[in-house]
Amino acid sequence: MQLYPIKFKPIPKETIWGGNKLVSVLSKDFPSNKKIGESWEISGVKNDISLVSNGELKGESLNDLIHQFGGRLLGKEVSERFGKEFPLLIKFIDADDALSIQVHPDDELAKKRHNSFGKTEMWYVLDAEKDANLIVGFNQEIDPKRYQQKLSEGKLEEILNLEKVQNGSCYFIPAGRVHAIGKGILLAEIQQTSDITYRMYDWNRVDKEGKSRELHTELALDAIDYSMEENYATKYVSEINKTTELVQCDYFTTNQLIFDKNKRCNYSNLDSFVIYICLDGEFEISCKGKEKTSVKKGESILIPAELKELTLIPLGKAECLEVYI
Repeated sequence: MQLYPIKFKPIPKETIWGGNKLVSVLSKDFPSNKKIGESWEISGVKNDISLVSNGELKGESLNDLIHQFGGRLLGKEVSERFGKEFPLLIKFIDADDALSIQVHPDDELAKKRHNSFGKTEMWYVLDAEKDANLIVGFNQEIDPKRYQQKLSEGKLEEILNLEKVQNGSCYFIPAGRVHAIGKGILLAEIQQTSDITYRMYDWNRVDKEGKSRELHTELALDAIDYSMEENYATKYVSEINKTTELVQCDYFTTNQLIFDKNKRCNYSNLDSFVIYICLDGEFEISCKGKEKTSVKKGESILIPAELKELTLIPLGKAECLEVYI
């Protein structure tokens, strides 16, 4: 069977801090009366496996595809490295309220404690309300003792780095870096396949039953990177009809594409699948011998590794993120 650009049915996640922008801004077919905080676009996380929504493979799961097609889908090197597990989780996140202050373990700690991958991730802001901000890292050099003192005093915010953001702001969040998404932000998140989060502080809030969410104070201590960076934001300059690299790490590479002319893509030197996350506008994907596939704002699509040459055809002007291993 010949593979083709594959779309998946988004998986909605109701959260205490979610809003309605996944529906109102990204046109997701989710219940508008619920607080939907996340749309899992492409997921291989246990119990949340994405299902194909287009073409001959419609209804099959991402895991089914990996077992059927292996390296044809993932790329030979990716398949050898990750086996039958899809290595990335692609999300849109709508923070109508602030998320908890949290940290994720690295591969070594996650393997030891949870038999899981760690969680390195990145954020790309699609929409930010006036004065919206993120927490990323520390604003001073600290050590575990000082961190615990501030936490116990209820003054954790004093040592955290606050970043005012706008549309297009980009942040790389390696495992171990303390972080939180602030109120009024809609963003795309690319991360390792992992759902392990250590919640450090949750603003003393409770759910509709009056219960506070579990904190992972002790687990977080060994996971935190206590160092400070001078600059946390990813600096880049966008150029229309050119590829702009945002993040390159061991787990993924993410580029920004803004184009109003046909863009030819040749992945002959890449041994990996490619994901496009459409941030604005609409474009079509043309592959030799296959029907064109349309991708609209708020949609994500997986390009199997065996498809090496394709053309992106913008309908007006389009913007997307290009992700691969």
